[in-house]
Amino acid sequence: MADVPVPADELIAGRYRLLRVVHRETNRVCWSGEDVEAGRPCLVTRTGLPTGPDTPHEEGARRITGRVLRMAETMVRLCPGRIPVVVDAIVAEGGLWTVTEAVDGPALGEILGERVGFHPVRAARIGLEILDVLQAAHDEGITHGELSPGQVFVREHGPVLVAGFGLAGATLAPRMAAPSYASPEQARDERIGPAADLWALGAILYTMVEGRPPFRDRDRPETTLRGVDRLPLRAPVRAGPLTQTVRGLLRKNSRERLTRTAVREALTRVLNEDEAPPEAPVPRLRRAYRAVTRPGRTGRGRAMAFGTALAVVTVAAAVLAATVHTPGGTVAEPPPRRPAAPSAPVRPSTKSPASPTTPPAGFRTYAAPEGFSVALPDTWRRLRTTRVSDLAYRVVFGADDDPRTLAVTYSERVGPDPVAVWREDVEPGLKKAGGYRRIGEIRATTYQDHAAADMQWIASVDGEQVRTFGRGFLVGGGRGYSLRFTAPAAEWTGAAERQALDTALRTFRPPSG
Repeated sequence: MADVPVPADELIAGRYRLLRVVHRETNRVCWSGEDVEAGRPCLVTRTGLPTGPDTPHEEGARRITGRVLRMAETMVRLCPGRIPVVVDAIVAEGGLWTVTEAVDGPALGEILGERVGFHPVRAARIGLEILDVLQAAHDEGITHGELSPGQVFVREHGPVLVAGFGLAGATLAPRMAAPSYASPEQARDERIGPAADLWALGAILYTMVEGRPPFRDRDRPETTLRGVDRLPLRAPVRAGPLTQTVRGLLRKNSRERLTRTAVREALTRVLNEDEAPPEAPVPRLRRAYRAVTRPGRTGRGRAMAFGTALAVVTVAAAVLAATVHTPGGTVAEPPPRRPAAPSAPVRPSTKSPASPTTPPAGFRTYAAPEGFSVALPDTWRRLRTTRVSDLAYRVVFGADDDPRTLAVTYSERVGPDPVAVWREDVEPGLKKAGGYRRIGEIRATTYQDHAAADMQWIASVDGEQVRTFGRGFLVGGGRGYSLRFTAPAAEWTGAAERQALDTALRTFRPPSG
């Protein structure tokens, strides 16, 4: 942004001279300035305050400035060298004036105003540095709530600085400035948490690579906020290897957004790998056919086998994407290489060991002729295989005297978004099963460095409630797997059930190459 001169004799609070505008955002302006009493440079930022009946009076002004100063002090202690030091805060002339020590670098918003877009690798590096600050804040229960390119300062040497802590909640406004970076929950004036900051991080990453924010500023802030809440995301076209990370952060449902851990893994991977063009999405095929399951187990074990029966989606190319009348349906895959969050409340491991893991006592490693391997309880065997040519198959493991089962599904043609596949392709079929109830939200995650999504649900089989944890993940080239562990709902929290699930997730290996 071009410099805008201001009168040299204009002093804020009789002390701070404004020299030139260095960045503007909706309802926020930042100047380089001078502290005339101390004789040193500073940054002065004005954020507009609500007018009318919500205009803060003297007591409200003290509360606002006290909050900003306390929060800034806390964050400097938590993240030394990563937060601009706030030296003063004043409410005057309808705005909150925040004075910080001078910063040796421009605001990210100023840089973005002078160029079309960033290389994804540079965007990933800046994103990681912002994430470091957010993690320190979130670990202490602090939400930024006002994150935008104008609050991020890019230094020539050293990591970025993040300003603006303490503004969220200082007034009754859902967002004080930069409404195009507000989260949908802010736009709806709902209570916010760390997920709102992750949305803002996603919007910043989007703006860095695309050269424009995901939702444009409109004539009035409330109109912009409605657009953030209701309008679909404009698909990124220049994000390259950041595409799926950006999409995962900019999910309207806050519970479906990527977690900090997932984002960190994704951004780190971009830094460590050569840039690759975004892969073309593989369309999900939506016609589903009921699978024919072979009976043979009786009683409780039979109920579990039925609970993991396969439904295969197949039209021309085989796609395992939907379950019709049992709790065990298949999941299609997410976009290429994107991390995300573990599914509650089981919270199984999402990490993959660098080398094969020795199974615990009572387990053995099963090497399937299809090429995958997994550690199973000693008494388990391969119960059933359902196959649709070589493009799709499902293998169910268990034992006659064990009510638990594990189903491994493979497909060579899966959809690009695992969360959407669970919700749009799989869940409608699951709802046809008796007593179906999803547990919690469908959550994106990462598994063995692959993009993945988790879902848990309960269904009634032969009058008994069973619970299933499902994870689907990509392995590249449009191929993917899903793992489904099913057990009696009443025994779900048992040590044996947890060990079996965790061991399967920890030891599963798709075919190499």
